[in-house]
Amino acid sequence: MKCNKEYRLGFTEKARTILSGLTLEEKVWLMSGQIKLQDELANIQKDPDNLHYNYFPYPAGGIEREELPPMLFCDGPRGVVCGNGKTTCFPVSMLRGASFDTELEERVGHAIGKEIRAFGGNLFGGVCINLPYNPGWGRSQETYGEESFHLGQMGSALVRGVQEEDVIACIKHYAFNQMENSRFKVSVECDRRSEREVYLAHFKDCIDAGAASVMSSYNLYKGTQCGHHNYLLNEVLKDEWGFDGFVMSDFYWGVKDTVEAANGGQDIEMAHTMYFGDKLVKAVKDGLVPEERINDAALRIIRTLLAFTSRHETAADQSVLACREHISLALESARKGITLLQNKDNVLPFNKKQVKNLLVLGALGELEPIGDHGSSWVRPPYVISPVQGLQMVSPETQIAYDRGDDLERAKALAGEADAVVFVVGYDHNDEGEFVSEDEAEGYTGTMGGDRRFSLGLHPNEIDLIKAVGPVNSNSAAVLFGGNMIMITEWKDCVSSILMAYYPGMEGGRAIAEILFGDVNPSGKLPFVLPYKESDLPKVEWDTTSQYYDYYHGYTKLEKEGVKPLLPYGFGMSYTTFSVSDASFGAEGNKVSASCRLKNAGNLEGTEVVQLYAGFRNSSVDRPAKVLRGFARVTLKPGEERHVSISCPVEKLCYFNEKTNQMELEHMEYELYIGTSSCDEDLVRGTVKL
Repeated sequence: MKCNKEYRLGFTEKARTILSGLTLEEKVWLMSGQIKLQDELANIQKDPDNLHYNYFPYPAGGIEREELPPMLFCDGPRGVVCGNGKTTCFPVSMLRGASFDTELEERVGHAIGKEIRAFGGNLFGGVCINLPYNPGWGRSQETYGEESFHLGQMGSALVRGVQEEDVIACIKHYAFNQMENSRFKVSVECDRRSEREVYLAHFKDCIDAGAASVMSSYNLYKGTQCGHHNYLLNEVLKDEWGFDGFVMSDFYWGVKDTVEAANGGQDIEMAHTMYFGDKLVKAVKDGLVPEERINDAALRIIRTLLAFTSRHETAADQSVLACREHISLALESARKGITLLQNKDNVLPFNKKQVKNLLVLGALGELEPIGDHGSSWVRPPYVISPVQGLQMVSPETQIAYDRGDDLERAKALAGEADAVVFVVGYDHNDEGEFVSEDEAEGYTGTMGGDRRFSLGLHPNEIDLIKAVGPVNSNSAAVLFGGNMIMITEWKDCVSSILMAYYPGMEGGRAIAEILFGDVNPSGKLPFVLPYKESDLPKVEWDTTSQYYDYYHGYTKLEKEGVKPLLPYGFGMSYTTFSVSDASFGAEGNKVSASCRLKNAGNLEGTEVVQLYAGFRNSSVDRPAKVLRGFARVTLKPGEERHVSISCPVEKLCYFNEKTNQMELEHMEYELYIGTSSCDEDLVRGTVKL
């Protein structure tokens, strides 16, 4: 219901009635965040063990005499940032993207919405759908992957779940926010086709799915602050896409000028007021900002609040916070997203009866890597580390742990063990949200940032695997990280590799369940894994200007004829699947592909069937193929099922820069159905449109 635009527009007249009785000052008050930054910093610094960024919902606006509540903001996206030691920490969005499970993501949204309500909040700022142009982007973990269509599908699912709990979902960061260290100064450039087809398409998908709020980004686009951007905010978002909700700025530094921001389409300055408030009132009185612009912003805010508060008078019971149901959901999410990348000689799963002594090596083995320590930092009541998870899942196995700093000692221990698990990769010190101490004044610190030097493991971790891996062939490497990690240099030194991303509070348990075979892995890579870093787009992480090309990720490699190490959508299982009897068709406003999927192995397992569309006959430059549908299918051993996936014809359009609109070419299209973007994993057919 709350994702239904027509439902929300039904509150327009009531909103106009309220608006007509407001003074200019009250209307501008609705557009103004109420946090006093210096006071908030002082409070946090007095009690840093219990207080932190967004420890309570941050307010904006509200008119008490009209019984209009304020916006009450809670950040995300891996759960609710409010509170301390109270909320469920789900896996990061990148892992959830690897599940390719929109139904699961919608349930995650419901859980997050309930927990926000428990704090009295009504606005969730955690639907991050930015597209990583290069996987070195420090906040990649907050988004779902490199593919625009996939981003739109997963983001829309989170929007639906959150908003059905009467919580406003805010999609972010609009737009072109794919760099961290330069996010306050970089001006992004790209051509209009790339803009519409690659970098804005998933935002439109979430708007079409009913998202009621949008957060603008810090960076500039073609020389103009995105929080002031008339083209992005007014012309595209509000006018062309028909967005009925409100735009809010990214926090503290997202608005730089009163007049330009207000006229450019910014509706709320968050989370404190520096340029709106009294300055905006004066700008209106001086004739620099039309009062009609203020009326439009206030109407959007009032209408949205009315739509999302009509059924709730009180906050939800706090018993929902990190409740058993939500923790189980976090575990389910981790199980479904962790991705098996390599399994030579079927070393995994380990046999609990045979593996009596297991050695865990790596600095991350006893730590709790749940993601960065920026604005998305969720503080759950507990986190299960990899070592703890192994002890829980296989209590009869003797688990030994060593950091692996002494290579000779590590080799000796590995030679005595029945199996070895390397736990390697990144944590919040290596990647994540970045603010310098000068900019943050101690607010979030200087951890994280972009991966400026390498997309691979730390040199000492590579040395550890190269030295110790050959000692014991019964080995697995577990990788933590928010995006692709290069494995070319060391992959042949271990038998199996798991991509664990940042798997949330129950992540250690999920990792252990997969290593020991209690859970059959089913995650799929939401990014391509190349042989060389140079196969990916080049980014200068400390810069004032960056060009984003039409091609990135798997579409770039395919266009250039470069074979990846592992393709987009790849992920192994402990069973085997076969695809047969593929057929393709076009009817009405949809194209479709279907096949028979069979579990040809001895274990129950889940496969992600994927639909791709190709454009060989196009008169314009287009990718070799792009993802246009997917479906998770669970089968028992020997079971077969007919799988059909459809795609709206509009998703085959390209943006015509001459007519300034999306257009469909009437030609023969290729359709592919299979289990990854690799041609060898797909069956090809054609349809005419």
